[in-house]
Amino acid sequence: MMEIPVIYEDSNIVAVNKPAGIVVHRSATESEEKKKYLTDWLVEKYPTIKNVGDEPELRPGIVHRLDKETSGVLIIAKNQKAFEFLKKQFKEKAVVKKYIALLRGVLKEDNGVIDLPIGKSKVDFRKRAIGKAARGELKEAHTEYRVLERFSDYTLVEAFIKTGRTHQIRVHFAAISKPLACDHLYGAGKGKVCPQGLDRIFLHANYLEISLPNDSKIKLEADLPEDLAGALDLLRKK
Repeated sequence: MMEIPVIYEDSNIVAVNKPAGIVVHRSATESEEKKKYLTDWLVEKYPTIKNVGDEPELRPGIVHRLDKETSGVLIIAKNQKAFEFLKKQFKEKAVVKKYIALLRGVLKEDNGVIDLPIGKSKVDFRKRAIGKAARGELKEAHTEYRVLERFSDYTLVEAFIKTGRTHQIRVHFAAISKPLACDHLYGAGKGKVCPQGLDRIFLHANYLEISLPNDSKIKLEADLPEDLAGALDLLRKK
């Protein structure tokens, strides 16, 4: 059984600190035996969750997701009533979500807003894109950021998102020529892609604030994992 750190738990929800490298749930096209998912751990630990959600056979209890390489706070519903309650908040953009990201290049501004609608890439099924590089419907996407620390070749930022488009933070910062460190999909090209000591995208969901079914609000936080903290330590020593 995989080890997933639990941040918070009550009768309605469980919040975890998802490690990098774990896929949250399987898709309809993937074989059940292909790999282990976070939902496998969920159903094993909380068997009643297997019947919760819009598509419980694929995404039991899952109301939002994080990419495979992204670590951090993930909240899961334990029952259908809680699922509907949480889902409504995400749909109405009532959830506060913050991420820590390391960008390639130095941002001059201390803070800013990126408002660029996102759609599917015309040329790569794995990617999302903006403007003429996208096909089909473009969906609203809004990212705010503030600089936490600058290095000679990188910038550490805190990013706030209300919309949760696929790859939103990665697409938005790549669009302003500051792709995330170690992002080989959106940050390929000239220059070093990864700082020393890092072998995955530097993106961590460090904070989530949401209302609970009992009318209280909860603030969930997850510290930077060792690999990301270690990469920052090496940058600070340069």
